[in-house]
Amino acid sequence: MNTDLTLYESKASPNSRRVRIFLAEKGIEIPTRTVDLGAKEQFSAEYVAINPRMQVPTLVLGDGTVIGEVPAIWRYIEEAYPDKPALLGTTPQAKALIAMWERRAEIDGFAAVMEGVRNAVAGLKGRALSGPHAYEQIPEIVERSKMRVAHFFADFNERLKTVPFVAGDAFSAADITTLAAIDFAAGGMKMGIPPGFDALQAWYDKTSDRSASKA
Repeated sequence: MNTDLTLYESKASPNSRRVRIFLAEKGIEIPTRTVDLGAKEQFSAEYVAINPRMQVPTLVLGDGTVIGEVPAIWRYIEEAYPDKPALLGTTPQAKALIAMWERRAEIDGFAAVMEGVRNAVAGLKGRALSGPHAYEQIPEIVERSKMRVAHFFADFNERLKTVPFVAGDAFSAADITTLAAIDFAAGGMKMGIPPGFDALQAWYDKTSDRSASKA
């Protein structure tokens, strides 16, 4: 275990899960500290001093450097542990394709679910967007979010008719975000993979069965 790093995260955070899966796939263990989102610890003075954006996950390095945002944390881990399985690609082509598909999974899937959840859940009133600023919910957005998620399912079902994993032949960070988005949709919006989306369902079954996916 690398004790020079500390990961602040929450089991209730789908973004934290993306980092946990990434670390588990690589077989890396680092110390973690739980931020209780239910108790609003992300707004505490102690945590704001670490991450003024009041978000999880946050990776703190031994020298005090703070890294927020999932892709940035992934990038640090990928480059700090070059002997571990690569999840962001090893060639220029693979790196570009993984970045492209992970971005699509995040925008079309994960962010669409986040938008729907944060504009619907009563406990998030006044917090329609995470971060340091308060934004009121817009209930009308929720229906659009549901449509975005439905399109995400359809688009990725078509993609997975042609490749075994989201970015191509190998499991990558793109699969992690896609899996997190699907589970987030099921839990947060009660939207599961629709019947008949056989390619997406088959991919989901094999991906969710990976031991790291349970992290």
